[in-house]
Amino acid sequence: MGRWPAMDGRRWRCHDHAESGCHRCRGRWKLTPHPALTPGGANGPGAPLAHFPAGDARGYRADGLCVYKGIPYSMPPTGQRRWQPPSPAPRWPGVREAVRSGPGCVQPARRAASIYASPLDETAEDCLYLDVWAPEGARKLPVVVWIHGGSLIWGAGSEGLHDGSNLARRGAVVVSINYRLGVFGYLAHPGLSAESPDGVSGNYGLLDQIAALQWVRRNIAAVGGDPDDVTVAGESAGALSVLCLMAAPAARGLFARAIAQSAYMISLPSLKDARNGHEAAETTGRGLAANLGAGNLEALRAMDAQALADAALRSGFTPTVTVDGYLVPDQLVDIFERGEHAGVPLIVGFNSGEIRSLPFLLPALPATAGAYEDEIRARYGDLAERFLAQYPCADIAESALACVRDALYGWTALKLANAQKAVAAPAFVYYFDHACPAAREAGLHGFHAGELPYLFGTADRMPPLWPAIPDSPTERALSRAIGDYWISFARDGVPTSSGWPDWPEHARTGAYMRFAGEPLVGTDLLPGMFALNDDVIARRRAAGDTPWNWNVGVAAPLPSRPPTRSVPTEIVCRTSTDPGGE
Repeated sequence: MGRWPAMDGRRWRCHDHAESGCHRCRGRWKLTPHPALTPGGANGPGAPLAHFPAGDARGYRADGLCVYKGIPYSMPPTGQRRWQPPSPAPRWPGVREAVRSGPGCVQPARRAASIYASPLDETAEDCLYLDVWAPEGARKLPVVVWIHGGSLIWGAGSEGLHDGSNLARRGAVVVSINYRLGVFGYLAHPGLSAESPDGVSGNYGLLDQIAALQWVRRNIAAVGGDPDDVTVAGESAGALSVLCLMAAPAARGLFARAIAQSAYMISLPSLKDARNGHEAAETTGRGLAANLGAGNLEALRAMDAQALADAALRSGFTPTVTVDGYLVPDQLVDIFERGEHAGVPLIVGFNSGEIRSLPFLLPALPATAGAYEDEIRARYGDLAERFLAQYPCADIAESALACVRDALYGWTALKLANAQKAVAAPAFVYYFDHACPAAREAGLHGFHAGELPYLFGTADRMPPLWPAIPDSPTERALSRAIGDYWISFARDGVPTSSGWPDWPEHARTGAYMRFAGEPLVGTDLLPGMFALNDDVIARRRAAGDTPWNWNVGVAAPLPSRPPTRSVPTEIVCRTSTDPGGE
């Protein structure tokens, strides 16, 4: 796969080998200029000029594409604009040189051993930029807006893993965005709520995503995109963001289709009240300020951005979307269950080995089968026998991986697919169940985010420690199929791929697409999984004092000892230096 088209704009190179996409070593990697961006390259005379309503921008050509990078879609969220809704940027004067991606949001360092760790060229608090890939001569093409994952803490739209070049060459305009992360994107605080005319705070990262979609609607026709044919797509925290956009009234009309890859519809904190086992988001924010020794908002806004990002992570701050009654009116599951979400076609799915690369989500496991069964019976009561039938004691480790996967990702996918019936919109469900040889040898079959290099065709753009994908017919064919399904869905709402099976709509058939060595249509995905988890979560919702996230199996709360405080599913990401999750 090293011969797949390389990412436009910049190229990862290993310090020890003069090749891009090197997976023969685990040395340090760095950015080197793409030849198209050197003097006299494709950004010289004859470079494409886009007349965006936001301003003129000069990009570069690359193998049939016009590429524009580092486009600002909002004013910099710095100074007094830290923890304010995004402000529309004025039209820039002259011609903007759009050949470099803007900086990613300032963020703590990832753990170096993480397979997801990918060095970023630059980070800054001034981060609200997007990149655009458009086929030359594009006219009224579908638009895909990509929202990156990273636990709402890490990542950037410019990371090579989700470079949009190869997707765009399939016949779409692709946009990848940055948004505020961590404490900058998701801090709620009573002082910030008092500043707001709507009386709310937090959710700034979600507001950024809406602002980016508004920019796309106003500007994308300038490069041949159809503003009425926008698909919003994301993975992991990006997929959680997609669910929030589907639920947010403020995002209505900004997209026509949605793709949620490994989404997790966990319980969310409310802004002002303790509910569902979560303390109020404003209480959490006030506690963080106290931990940081900041007595007021002026002191918080005066803190150095990098120091603040690092200190917030060390303090255990858990950035998450907040139910504020305004942007996010209610718990996501309630909104979807009542059919109050955007009625747009949806691709939704998850991976067979989600937790294999997220082991921090697993609790300590009992040493014996008997102890495991005793724990489950004590915690699940009349649901225990169903739980043990679904996740038996014969292999406790595998059962633990499966039950956490299903509670977070599997239940979410099928809950969302079922909710589409209420809005008369189709849902197409997938199950990614593939591993290249290196992933299989590492025990990472179907791991979290493992589908991304296949979707984007970026096997030579992966993070340094990602299992290397060989350049083989099987891997190339699977990548072609997934990319075709996604882009055809963005084009007309029905995923198809020449030479591969038609993808049945889930509500009518109960079918799903299994991406193994090749696409295969299946029925009744993981029998019994959804019904069990739906019953467990329904009881927690009714009780109102227990969150639903990764606290399942032997980590499920004992009936006599409900938790007094809990946090969203990515808490371990946010209280450690970096477990490597998305």
